[in-house]
Amino acid sequence: MGRILRSQFKPAWWLPGPHLQTLWPSLARPRPRPEHSRRRIELMDGDFIDLAIATSTGPRVLVIHGLEGNLESHYAGSLVAALADAGFQPVFMHLRGCSDEPNRLDRAYHSGASADLAEVLARLHEDPQGAPIAAIGFSLGANLLLKYLGETERPLVSAAIAVSVPFVLRDTMLRLDLGVSRIYRRHLLDRLKATLRHKFRDRPFPLDVDIERIRDFNTFDDQITAPLNGFKGVFDYYSQASCRQYLPNIETRTLIIQSADDPFMFPTTLPWEHELGPGVTLELAERGGHVGFVSGARPWRPLYWLESRILEFLSDIDLQP
Repeated sequence: MGRILRSQFKPAWWLPGPHLQTLWPSLARPRPRPEHSRRRIELMDGDFIDLAIATSTGPRVLVIHGLEGNLESHYAGSLVAALADAGFQPVFMHLRGCSDEPNRLDRAYHSGASADLAEVLARLHEDPQGAPIAAIGFSLGANLLLKYLGETERPLVSAAIAVSVPFVLRDTMLRLDLGVSRIYRRHLLDRLKATLRHKFRDRPFPLDVDIERIRDFNTFDDQITAPLNGFKGVFDYYSQASCRQYLPNIETRTLIIQSADDPFMFPTTLPWEHELGPGVTLELAERGGHVGFVSGARPWRPLYWLESRILEFLSDIDLQP
């Protein structure tokens, strides 16, 4: 059995509440652009996944973004730079269709696409440097990473960090229909629709659906995500892809960083301690929002605690490949 620990994170006094914690980094944080090389992984089904590999040297660490994320996401470039400065070689994984070029197949990335992660790690394992010794996932990418760890007998990473995990996708869908959280629903749905329009601008859209009429994630996932990715419907997708059911099987040393006030979930979405596998530590903060965790005494000098906590975790464990 794993364990649940109380986080030492202290939110900035000038960012009270989950929504300011969630929105501040997205709206106000500078976006560094660390130097990197590009690499394309050709997948067995004929599609591809693009990687951005830092020019630094050292043990590799894989970073996986969230819904409609990429290297421009507020947490991405800064973490890649921090990892490189700390002596690692970060490898940023763009999920299908999230790099500069739309993916080839009609299917897309989704919360349960752990087979894509497994294939990328297997291909990297063939390199002289070997597979990444650790993986870090944010939001959707965190769900995907935990699912991979729980369903894979011998994962190709020695450690993992999952940040702001949507443990139960149906809960996330319901939570984003309530109160202020609807602003995230609208933003993300607008991004998803724009991605679909861009992807299918030069080829037929395979579904008889008017995407402009979709207003919530239940409808989007039922009419778009599920059929494009081989699920029977929205609840088949949610039940198969949600990572909470896979947590008991995780033996890889794994840190989950979560806030109890995350506006993408309910308090009951959090797993109980007995649900955590022997390798898992759930570090729970009372506040912090969704991929927020901003501290600091001065608004003009915010401290982004996640990076320091991630580096602390990596430095405290044996990460020999």
